[in-house]
Amino acid sequence: MPVEQASVLEALKVVQDPDLHRDIVSLGFIKDLRIDSSRVAFTIELTTPACPVKDQMRDQARAAVMTVPGVSSVDVQMSARVRDAMLGGEGGRAALPGVKNIIAVGAGKGGVGKTTVAVNLAIALAKAGGKVGMIDADIYGPNVPIMLGLNRTQVTTDGQKILPAEKFGLQVMSMGFLTTEDAPIIWRGPMLHGALQQFFREVRWVDLDYLVIDMPPGTGDVALTLSQTVPVAGAIVVTTPQQVSLADSRRAVAMYKKLNIPPIGILENMSHFVCPNCQHESDIFGQGGGERMAKDLGVPFIGRIPIYQPIREGGDTGVPLLIGDPGSAAARAFVSAAERLAAEVSIASYKRAATIPLTPIP
Repeated sequence: MPVEQASVLEALKVVQDPDLHRDIVSLGFIKDLRIDSSRVAFTIELTTPACPVKDQMRDQARAAVMTVPGVSSVDVQMSARVRDAMLGGEGGRAALPGVKNIIAVGAGKGGVGKTTVAVNLAIALAKAGGKVGMIDADIYGPNVPIMLGLNRTQVTTDGQKILPAEKFGLQVMSMGFLTTEDAPIIWRGPMLHGALQQFFREVRWVDLDYLVIDMPPGTGDVALTLSQTVPVAGAIVVTTPQQVSLADSRRAVAMYKKLNIPPIGILENMSHFVCPNCQHESDIFGQGGGERMAKDLGVPFIGRIPIYQPIREGGDTGVPLLIGDPGSAAARAFVSAAERLAAEVSIASYKRAATIPLTPIP
């Protein structure tokens, strides 16, 4: 008895995407389904390469199809195609050529490790297989080049647009490439607006799944420019556990909501310290404040990053933790947070496209 395509698809409906809460058949994830006598082969196309359960989904799909009468073998390939979470043209904001999703990483105050978090999240997304870029939008304190070990000579032009610097799989643009280290940037709001417009429109971004924006701390001109210029998939707010940081972080979340930039995650940095000698865990800045705030505000909590000396050392030497110490517990925390971030972008994309008919299986 020949194996029917309908039977295979029906069996695959038991496999669900854990974030979208629908089966992979109705989501249109099954691609290139082939049946050769008793042998079945297909590809599962996920919405992000940073899916933490892709191996489990592959195994579940293989096991489900093996229950179909007549099937002797199942070949499952995994792929990913990141969808756009925002449409261009909304509110007068034109889509950015070459970029699918723009993610702002901000904080209500300085000193919470926002840039360190932005850099390591971006690298984690790139190492997972995403195509990732970074804009250092902290115009007055452009530290991304230092943390990536880049210098101002690494930005060039093709005669029409600026070509971003490249390092660790990231395409990068920063004011730090255009000024000397000791030159202060003393600008009013309109000049900031113009610089950011150039970073968005006059840089040749190539085929990016995610463009991570390292925002300046606080609630000011750069956030306004961002909200008015390009469609943003969402914002991550970085906080620390102590009350003064949490209070400012609440203001940052409120600002993004007011600017129609959806807050898609709160991340608690410097969450705790683990003694390298005795392994005792100390809550130096308090405990659980970021997670409680996220619950109060109805914003996803995407993770906590411990205090870990190599994080600081990596930022100072231009070798971020995800490159210099990828096996550490702190690096795994960044990877987990990046996976949660990617999932939230996928959820936002799914909600936007919920009314668009799914493409039938060829």
